[in-house]
Amino acid sequence: METKLRVKLVEHTPNPEKLVAAAAKLCYSDMSGDEIMEDLTQEKAENFINMLMKLGHQSPVEHVSFTFAIEGVSRTLTHQLVRHRIASYSQRSQRYVTEGQFQYVVPPEIKQNTLAEKRFVEAMEHDQKIYDEITDILYQTHYDRLIAEGKKISVASSSAKKMAIEDARYVLPNACETKIMVTMNARSLMHFFRLRCCERAQWEIRQMAYQMLIEVMHVAPGLFKDAGPGCAAGPCPEGTMTCGKITEVREKYSFTK
Repeated sequence: METKLRVKLVEHTPNPEKLVAAAAKLCYSDMSGDEIMEDLTQEKAENFINMLMKLGHQSPVEHVSFTFAIEGVSRTLTHQLVRHRIASYSQRSQRYVTEGQFQYVVPPEIKQNTLAEKRFVEAMEHDQKIYDEITDILYQTHYDRLIAEGKKISVASSSAKKMAIEDARYVLPNACETKIMVTMNARSLMHFFRLRCCERAQWEIRQMAYQMLIEVMHVAPGLFKDAGPGCAAGPCPEGTMTCGKITEVREKYSFTK
């Protein structure tokens, strides 16, 4: 069953822009951190954040973090996502959760080709069938062994199921849908957006990054002003590997300005 991408910002540091402004101001002030926070109005915080972003001082933005609940993405995507190491991840386990009638992500190029899509869906259905068969075979094998060892029926059943899906999952495809919670500080997010919003990034993670950026713009627009691919606020960093679409890309990310 095909699935769709869903991204939601579920939590973030309260008053993120005010906190970043206070952290930056502390470096040059005789006041204490809590006094600076009390003295900062929203307008003062916004003005200071604008100056901070123009100067490129990024260490203070590490004080705030954002947590996203992400669904409808493939294992292909999460293999790329976890390469961003300054972050925290909690992903649904295929070792503990049975993939009964698993959902999957279909690449756009495949969806646009009737024959390719037909073969893709057939492959997904075949993988599901084999996964179910292997799970059933291994379950019975483990269950019989555990009962012979004197285990209670309830214990044998739950243990056998876990051991069965632990190995059966090896036949599941990269297209298999997964769910993941991701927490990054603002500086890591800016770096993430710079790389993954780029038109040269893989299509799925690019779509996810774009939705994540939309989410954070609702709560910290000043902090993520000019966030996005490198060319959104400057020259293309890809050199000869440029996508050649700088005008279109800047228009797409004009909402951050």
